Amino acid sequence: MVIIFKGDGVIYMEDITSRDEEQERIQAREQVEKRKRQEELKRAKEEARKQAIEQERKRQKEKGSLGTGSKYVIYLVVLALIIAVVAWFSLNVTVTNATPGNALPFTTNYGVSFPEGQTITIGNTHINVLSYQNEIISDIDGDRQKLVVGEDRIIGERRAVITTLGAITLMDTNFKIDLKYKGQRDNRAYFDMVVHTSKQVPDMLLKQLLPPEIDARPL
Repeated sequence: MVIIFKGDGVIYMEDITSRDEEQERIQAREQVEKRKRQEELKRAKEEARKQAIEQERKRQKEKGSLGTGSKYVIYLVVLALIIAVVAWFSLNVTVTNATPGNALPFTTNYGVSFPEGQTITIGNTHINVLSYQNEIISDIDGDRQKLVVGEDRIIGERRAVITTLGAITLMDTNFKIDLKYKGQRDNRAYFDMVVHTSKQVPDMLLKQLLPPEIDARPL
């Protein structure tokens, strides 16, 4: 549509149809741009969602791996404790006579007390003590001796083998014991005990030779 109008002696012409078409084209372009922006926003949101899902899966996988590793460590610790307990309660001590004269360079000192009138077994040695006036009568495997304070009594050389779990040897050593009488109190005879061994032996294993009745305490 063309509109003609006059003014100041000049004729003006304007094509209204062309102007409307241009406006429509502009609006159409704007609509296209708007849809593009909406699609790009939608794609960006979808991509962000996928990345978030992937990161969460990765985090859960790593968490699961760490959890599995921790469980394995706990299982190993529990298994080690069970084995240690079983090994401890399956300790077996065997004491036999040995030929005297071996080198016994290692010593461990204890303070011990024997209950009077009660037979105590150290390895394969049987000991019984009984006080008489200011003396103590010591019976070691049927050999009786009277002791006064400060006198010694010797338990001859023996061989001790400690095993666990039926086959594992923890200790194999020759040993000899020196006892020095320290006096009597409350129906117990007190001695200083020196254990001589051919090998260095941990105290926890060496104490397996000593019965709890003598209350051995390291000096």
